[in-house]
Amino acid sequence: MPTRAFIAGCSGPALTREERAFFRDAEPWGFILFRRNVADPEQVRALCDALREAAGRAAPVFVDQEGGRVQRLGPPHWPVYPPARTFGRLAANDPLTRREIARLGARLMAHDLKAVGIDGDCVPVLDVPVAGAHDVIGDRAYGASADEVAVLGRAAAEGLLAGCVMPVMKHIPGHGRAGADSHLSLPVVKASRRELEAQDFAPFRTMTDLPAAMTAHVVYTAIDGDGPGTTSRRVVRSVIRKAIGFQGLLMTDDLSMKALSGGFRERAEAAIAAGCDIVLHCNGEMAEMKAVAEGAPVLRGAAKRRADAAMARIAHVPEPLDVDQARARLAAALAPGA
Repeated sequence: MPTRAFIAGCSGPALTREERAFFRDAEPWGFILFRRNVADPEQVRALCDALREAAGRAAPVFVDQEGGRVQRLGPPHWPVYPPARTFGRLAANDPLTRREIARLGARLMAHDLKAVGIDGDCVPVLDVPVAGAHDVIGDRAYGASADEVAVLGRAAAEGLLAGCVMPVMKHIPGHGRAGADSHLSLPVVKASRRELEAQDFAPFRTMTDLPAAMTAHVVYTAIDGDGPGTTSRRVVRSVIRKAIGFQGLLMTDDLSMKALSGGFRERAEAAIAAGCDIVLHCNGEMAEMKAVAEGAPVLRGAAKRRADAAMARIAHVPEPLDVDQARARLAAALAPGA
């Protein structure tokens, strides 16, 4: 059945009658959950089932479950996971241990997510922070260098895939040197193209085989000074698709963030025109969702092929895991003085 090229949020822990009707008519490709949508495992499973029932198909459900500041499923029903930077600081003389534990943390998160019906996690964060940048990325980054971020980001992606969860790398082509939080305002990065190529783009170039990526609402003046990457044809087509070489499913960051301007239909249309495959709207505000749906086309052609290919990367059977043993290994590796 046809679907529209957008991912939608919902307002609370259960669907309202209006949301059911809207999702049935609007036919979003997928959904995303936030903390407001999460109470306990039984409730999350029921909500995922209800979203798919409203869509009339096995629509993918995503979440931002990074650990640290960005963890939508947490205590008392789910464990606390550390921020990405914690893995980069482990056993400084043993990079193989850092990689093992980063993969293990993601594998356990995949176990948690798959158990409640969530298909995709917006991880790994592949942004490389620089001194003086805004802390919106901060400890969400695996390290301070492109190499560290690439190695541990790869490990996290592998852990998610092993647990039958789709990784979505972000924020392509790089949010690490932004001097503002794109949730609140539009960051403008004035670094040269050479600097961007050497650091910001580098981790993404190593992971062009991943199924999906999320854009950055950041202006890169060396590429296109007129608008953020999400709505820039030059950024999407000449950098993300060509220079970086990513040919997988490209979704926007949240269209409701204040880095973007204009109406919500216009935001969706601009992102699709720039070359994004699918637009993302997270806050569950019905009036905004309706406008986004109006601006999102039917998913077809190359965008549909990329969406289908991304879904095909979700394995049907997870890699075997002794959960208790894995949690004990993770706890031991994270213990002070380990």
